[in-house]
Amino acid sequence: MGFMTELFARPRPSEEQRYRSAMVLLGAMSGAERADINIKPADFPRIARQMARR
Repeated sequence: MGFMTELFARPRPSEEQRYRSAMVLLGAMSGAERADINIKPADFPRIARQMARR
């Protein structure tokens, strides 16, 4: 039974957590901030993956 507990209790990889944090950060930006750096919401996943790798 300990094996099943370990299976569900293991921590997430840090890259996945950084990806989620990057998506939240990008989603919290205002339209004016997005226009300043010239990104569109369709670019968010790509940008978040790049941020997570760093």
